[in-house]
Amino acid sequence: MKKIGFDLALYMEKQKTHILERIERFEGKLYLEFGGKLFDDYHASRVLPGFEPDAKIRLLYELRDKAEIIFCVSAANIETTKIRADLGISYDMDVLRQIDDVTAMGISVNSVVITQYAGQSAADAFVAKLNHRGVKNYIHHPIEGYPTDVDHIVSDEGYGANPFIETEKPLVVVTAPGPGSGKLATCLSQVYHEYRRGVMAGYAKFETFPIWNLPLKHPVNLAYEAATADLQDVNMIDPFHLEAYGVTTVNYNRDVEAFPIVRTILSRITGDAGCYRSPTDMGVNMAGYAICDDEACRDASRQEIIRRYFKAVCDYKLGKEKQPALDKLKVLMQQMDLRPEMRAPVPAALSKRERSQAPAAAIELPDGRLICGKASDLMSACSGAVLNAIKVMGGIPKETTLMSPTVLVPILKLKITILGSRSSVLKVDDVLTALCICAATDPVAASAMAQLPNLRGCEMHSTQMLHSGDEGTLRKLGINLTCEPVFPGKDLFY
Repeated sequence: MKKIGFDLALYMEKQKTHILERIERFEGKLYLEFGGKLFDDYHASRVLPGFEPDAKIRLLYELRDKAEIIFCVSAANIETTKIRADLGISYDMDVLRQIDDVTAMGISVNSVVITQYAGQSAADAFVAKLNHRGVKNYIHHPIEGYPTDVDHIVSDEGYGANPFIETEKPLVVVTAPGPGSGKLATCLSQVYHEYRRGVMAGYAKFETFPIWNLPLKHPVNLAYEAATADLQDVNMIDPFHLEAYGVTTVNYNRDVEAFPIVRTILSRITGDAGCYRSPTDMGVNMAGYAICDDEACRDASRQEIIRRYFKAVCDYKLGKEKQPALDKLKVLMQQMDLRPEMRAPVPAALSKRERSQAPAAAIELPDGRLICGKASDLMSACSGAVLNAIKVMGGIPKETTLMSPTVLVPILKLKITILGSRSSVLKVDDVLTALCICAATDPVAASAMAQLPNLRGCEMHSTQMLHSGDEGTLRKLGINLTCEPVFPGKDLFY
């Protein structure tokens, strides 16, 4: 079983207390820039075993009487249809998804801010969609001279030109589907307007990584560098904190580089130059205090770096990643003395491919057992691996047939002859649909079906890159997938 390395209950308690203290520090009004993912923080759950992907939103749920949320999305990202890689949906659609989920939990959603708007037609269409659905929204235009021309920024022509967002609660969480969405500018614009109205509002940043009170080269922090390789983020000692307090803390380059400007803007708005003395001061991050098994977190982070390496290699081959990001992952692998085969399902899948002379996949179960599957005339290697895994977890003999060909063959025929699919095998979702049908009348199939939730968190490796359908289904099952950078066929489109 995977070791727990993170005390979630302790983290939630400390983080909540720290946020409440920060609200009081600013006389009851705080704009909290929410870095990372509000929902589905799978990176944190992978590198901090015991952290739950929904921990942040659960924390906000506990603060729901005091909190409301503003979502930011850049007009440029809407125009280019920027995709959230872990979910495969565009940034603007992710905003709608998160609004639905937040509202369903009873947490107040204030509005959506379209930042960096310069007449993009796709942004206009998104605004129209928000208006049709009754979602309050605001437009922020680029500010000339931002972020260096402080005199212009902190003026009626700068932040003052942005519409003021009316808020009611003491904690205003400003979040976004990804980086570069304008969260910081939105927070500072609001603080500017609040001060003009006589409200002594404050700003702080909720950022989980890098963890400021872990060593610079701790695997958890290096895993953050791996996760942001495309942004070329680099962890570094916070020089401002070291100078101010004589204490070594860790931050990352963008926050350190931006701090002098942010501090100048805040001091110009508030008149308090000593409000924050370092980027670390700005943060609200208690994650380091909740690590209860450092070695477990180190091991989990090493595995995350290997996963990120495989993803970068595959994305580079697909033309979705650039050389600098791949080079960054290679350097991190070398720096940590990591090799691809140190990921347990990798040698198992490669060995299965060698023996069967067919594409293969391997799944590492929570107890460490490795279960393989190979491609057949009927189903993909991943489909076979998933079926074999749930058989093992359910104590079902290997030779047991879970689904009759009388169910599988018509599904394959439907795909090819009616729906026009070029795939000649059943993918994972096809097989699970067939299993569900069989489970209605077959108790053995039902027993296997009941094991599917236990695949969440399992590790899997495929000897070839997958079609988006299989990859998406495995993601929904909660399986951590990596692939060899091998195309599944000769087709250029499919």
